[in-house]
Amino acid sequence: MRIAAVDAVQLLDCKGRPMVEVQVRTESGHIGRGAAPTGQSVGSHEAFVLRDGDAAEYHGLGVHRAVRNVVEVIGPALIGKDVTDQHGIDRLMIDMDGTSAKSDLGGNAIYSTSIAVLRAASAVRGVLLYEHLSDTPVTALPVPAFNMVNGGRYGRVVQPFNEFLVVPAGADSIEQAVHIGLAVFDELADVLGTHLGHPPQTGRSYGYVAPSADPSVVLDLLQRAVDASGYTDQVVYALDCASSEMYDPATDTYLLHGARVDRRELITFVKQLTDDFPILFVEDLLDENDWGGHTAAVAELDNTVVLGDDLIVTNRNRLERAYAEHAVDGFILKPNQVGTITEALATYDYAVEHDLLAIPSGRSGGVVDDIVMDLSIALHAPFQKNGAPRSGERIEKLNFLMRAAAHLGVHELADLTAYDHHVALRR
Repeated sequence: MRIAAVDAVQLLDCKGRPMVEVQVRTESGHIGRGAAPTGQSVGSHEAFVLRDGDAAEYHGLGVHRAVRNVVEVIGPALIGKDVTDQHGIDRLMIDMDGTSAKSDLGGNAIYSTSIAVLRAASAVRGVLLYEHLSDTPVTALPVPAFNMVNGGRYGRVVQPFNEFLVVPAGADSIEQAVHIGLAVFDELADVLGTHLGHPPQTGRSYGYVAPSADPSVVLDLLQRAVDASGYTDQVVYALDCASSEMYDPATDTYLLHGARVDRRELITFVKQLTDDFPILFVEDLLDENDWGGHTAAVAELDNTVVLGDDLIVTNRNRLERAYAEHAVDGFILKPNQVGTITEALATYDYAVEHDLLAIPSGRSGGVVDDIVMDLSIALHAPFQKNGAPRSGERIEKLNFLMRAAAHLGVHELADLTAYDHHVALRR
């Protein structure tokens, strides 16, 4: 079970951007690989992604420096270590780096190695990774959430909210949930085409480009697509606002309907959305440093779940503060944000101990074998963010769930009625 070799290489994520992939091989010949995805919306408190800055290669996004750190610094220190000692290995890398953001060796170098070690340990045991991670039998699968419409700046339309999602919370099985997501996505193309007078564009996260600067218009069009698909009673919605992208610290205001508004106006508007539409969760409604705004949102939005992503960045210390200030109902679990699987699981454990939700999610610049899928099953997540049902690594996430269902003999989905009163009413 001892580590015999550690190697690394620069590969590409699903957006064609360089990423680090690490391979760990044990003395027994078992191999584990790990790669570091990156997001479109990246919180400023995330683990540091070390890039080369050479404009002649991938616009400065190369990761050869991080690769060298794995090969020349991290790898030699891990030779001979017990591959199953995940905590000890992660702690060693954290101490070797010595910075709070992993900016010396690179969070992408450390994270990729952490995941490679974990996968190698799973291979040594001869079990699937979610079986390696799970302490209790899996009795239900997470409900996938599909990113249907992408916000941001597209020509003259500036949609302040980043993602509009469909969640087939009323599906009878994972297979039906996947079918509903694809059916609505296909129908939405026609609905948007009729509304726009031309076929919809594809956004940066592979959903459709938002057709309006008004979030309520986008939700109304989503509702039309759901109704036309025949799944009205089985679908709820979700929002990832990613409001740090539209926040102006100089005026302490947010963008909404083409104007600048304060946090109270933004919260009031979203409160009305949750009254008008069945919205399961709202993510990152306020800026990543607007702690008071998040606390106000939790107090005001009483019929939806308020989640923190850029606010928490899967960091236990930040989650502890959020719990103390009643700033979230849960957080988005993205292990590469904090930089090791040990730290990510420590944040998850804190959430469980304090009745907070931990919702796994891939990154916009994802990888095919993203560990968040194994985490979703092993940690019994009630739902997860799967991205738009388009492009290889996102379709693979859906295939992963259906493959797991066949392997485990478990096709039922988690019951979301405990998290959303809209689901309870429909049932």
